[in-house]
Amino acid sequence: MDMAVIELSRLQFALTALYHFLFVPLTLGLSFLLVIMESLYVMTDRPVWRQITRFWGKLFGINFVLGVATGLTMEFQFGTNWAYYSHYVGDIFGAPLAIEGLMAFFLEATFVGLMFFGWDKLSKQAHLFVTFMVALGTNLSALWILIANGWMQHPAGAAFNPATMRMEVTDFTAVIFNPVAQAKFVHTVSAGYVAASVFVLGISALFLLRGQWLPLARRSFTVAAAFGLASSLSVVVLGDESGYALTDNQKMKLAAIEAMWHTEPAPAGFAAFGLPSNKARETAFEIKIPYALGLIATRSVTGEVTGITELVEDAKAKIGSGILAYDAVERLKLNRADPAARASFEENKGNLGYALLLKRFVADPRRADRATIEKAAWTTVPNVPAMFWIFRVMAGLGFFFIAFFGLAFVFATRRQFDRRWFLRAALWVIPLPWVAIEFGWILAEIGRQPWAIDGVLPTFLGASDLTVPQLWTTIAGFTALYGTLAVVEVRLMLEAIRKGPEPIAVPAEATPRNPGGYAPLAAD
Repeated sequence: MDMAVIELSRLQFALTALYHFLFVPLTLGLSFLLVIMESLYVMTDRPVWRQITRFWGKLFGINFVLGVATGLTMEFQFGTNWAYYSHYVGDIFGAPLAIEGLMAFFLEATFVGLMFFGWDKLSKQAHLFVTFMVALGTNLSALWILIANGWMQHPAGAAFNPATMRMEVTDFTAVIFNPVAQAKFVHTVSAGYVAASVFVLGISALFLLRGQWLPLARRSFTVAAAFGLASSLSVVVLGDESGYALTDNQKMKLAAIEAMWHTEPAPAGFAAFGLPSNKARETAFEIKIPYALGLIATRSVTGEVTGITELVEDAKAKIGSGILAYDAVERLKLNRADPAARASFEENKGNLGYALLLKRFVADPRRADRATIEKAAWTTVPNVPAMFWIFRVMAGLGFFFIAFFGLAFVFATRRQFDRRWFLRAALWVIPLPWVAIEFGWILAEIGRQPWAIDGVLPTFLGASDLTVPQLWTTIAGFTALYGTLAVVEVRLMLEAIRKGPEPIAVPAEATPRNPGGYAPLAAD
């Protein structure tokens, strides 16, 4: 097999996913911020909240369109660039994506038009319901996509069928309530809420610095500070929950994040600093916080965090078992009634995927020698230095956002909107949530290598039969197209921010009357 095709297929999907994730977090967060702002309009009946909702709704709409466009491209890539993957696990993986399209995407696409064009045609309460349905649809869309992604990292509720040579659903409830998927969902949407809060707070800070649209800026600043503080706290707490899920379901990813080459006595220490090396298989200049990792990862003083070397030894044993399962499948191809083959398969089927790791080195896994099995077992270790530092940057930013929003919340509650140093800092902070979010996605995807489906299907077996020139052509095309769309979106966003909100229209019946019965004098 041509590994260049595999790596370019991964690169193409990664570029599309990273670009898509520029828009999704803002969509997730702004949708519920709009619900909060419009709820305040309905409760107070103050026109300024209508003005605020419509202004941020305009920015939401610009972002929403590009998010949808890039998401559709990603779904098509499964069939074009990952054909065998789609064939092998399409019965399971395709179901959440189909539900996302039929329910969530339909829901948000149906109501988004009503949200933008129904302001003067619906009652306040009805329009608020529409806005809520847009937010619900947007977040449900994320739910089903993350259920699919979570299943890739923890393939619960499915089993390989030797008769069809495909993975099939055995328990769809287990697919939906996959603990990895649920932890990923709440963590991801909370990160989106942080991104939107930083965005709203940053633009509000710009208006405050310029002395423009102050009623809108102060109120938006306050809402963003409160929502952002709650969201940033949620991100850290739910990130801890995601890490706890790794302890049971993705032990190698956890060990790589901590650069833990060998199992330590419980509770293990947390590596605050170090220089891990894949080649030397050790971490130099390591500084550890005693007991912290064991307490965080296992929530006990006795729970053990398994090291990379021990997990590689476990992978060797699973490869040996997988070879027996592979042999049984080959025998069942010739005689489906073979009772010995059936019994061998049932005993070892959980490790079939590990035998497939050998196909990178030998055509028939049954012919692999001890050295080849050793080599295949070490391919289960992801890029440890990348995992180690990406996680620490992402986690560091998470704690920074708590402090940032905490300070913003204090200023908002004290009505101190004149702290110009903080307002300038808020502008510089705007890109940081996207850095953390993109790093989080990279961490998740690098962390499960070499697997497309953890323990089931190696990545190198899932790619379509394409050529290097074809892949470079499509990568160049997508980059040019998305780059153009990014420029268009940024220009539209900046123009909308420059224009600011629409003027508040005061109804005729709201014209103030003189309490003494005299008509007010006309203005000169």
